[in-house]
Amino acid sequence: MLKMSGLAKVYRTEMIETYALRDFDLTVREGEFVAVTGPSGSGKTTFLTIAGLLEAASGGRYELDGVDVSGLDDARRSRLRNEKIGFVFQAFNLIADLNVADNIEVPLRYRGFGRAERAQRVQESLARVGLASRARHYPAELSGGQQQRVAIARALAGGPRLLLADEPTGNLDSQMARSVMELLEELNREGTTIVMVTHDPQLAARAQRHVHVMDGQVVDITAGQVDATGLNLDAPRHAALA
Repeated sequence: MLKMSGLAKVYRTEMIETYALRDFDLTVREGEFVAVTGPSGSGKTTFLTIAGLLEAASGGRYELDGVDVSGLDDARRSRLRNEKIGFVFQAFNLIADLNVADNIEVPLRYRGFGRAERAQRVQESLARVGLASRARHYPAELSGGQQQRVAIARALAGGPRLLLADEPTGNLDSQMARSVMELLEELNREGTTIVMVTHDPQLAARAQRHVHVMDGQVVDITAGQVDATGLNLDAPRHAALA
């Protein structure tokens, strides 16, 4: 689903070059749940923005679902992003003056879906996250955990192959965080590939693989829970096995 080889991201000014990523290698197979951790400034966010085609790498190769995206122009990157990727953010990013259904529908309008299909996708995605009865509520009328579920429903409505989650439980208490994590695990069991950036080691340990990033490089990959094939994944792996 996602393969990065020798990826680099350099931010340049007149006086200095800063490497956010350097020789970054990572492969995520279709259907995996991978957690990415690391200290602030380690390159996690840069990795996620490049993985989500929100910005381009400075060097190296990135393949998304078999497509080399390194040389694509902005229009083709945007089209591929809209077709393949869903995003879930720490801050929910819901529009306060739109109700739940309308929040989910907005990106579907940009995709060009007709009214009937938009309505069906909104209904189905809300049902998947257990909020079908909240379609006409506004974000302020929901708990933090419910708002994050709406954000997940918004991501799912477009039918993404890959779900990128940036600290999806960061603004939630422990009970709500556990509920959102259980939802992500359920979506993964249904076949969605998930890459989640988190600072919480307990959440990271629940993923199938835990990737640790330091100074813009993958420095360790540790297997987590048993995968769908029943293979024991409790042993550490070298990054080259990614």
